[in-house]
Amino acid sequence: MIIGIGFDLCDISRMKALLEGGRFLARYFSEEERGYIAGRGVGQAASAAACFAAKEAFVKALGTGFDGIPPADVSVRHDDKGRPYYDLKGEALSRAQAAGSVRAHLSLSHEQGMAGAFCVLEGEG
Repeated sequence: MIIGIGFDLCDISRMKALLEGGRFLARYFSEEERGYIAGRGVGQAASAAACFAAKEAFVKALGTGFDGIPPADVSVRHDDKGRPYYDLKGEALSRAQAAGSVRAHLSLSHEQGMAGAFCVLEGEG
């Protein structure tokens, strides 16, 4: 059963400007995400934009926005084949469980200066 869906787009050039100085990265991304983004070389801004769009897509699927959910609690990780997945912590995990979600599906893409993310929250039933 689908609990919620969410979609978001993020401008890669906007993310590139936000990454300068590091404060945005430290505030909005988990330690694991920061390591992943740092390892992306010239693709850092595109990867950060996709991860940020994924966070937005998740809270849209949840129906709450970030109200009370620290963005770093919605962490985007990648398996050994590069497939993205959510690693929820703290308040994000609690809210997803309270909503009845047992799985959060994630798809990421970036093209022509934009990064997008699509999230489906799945429940039992």
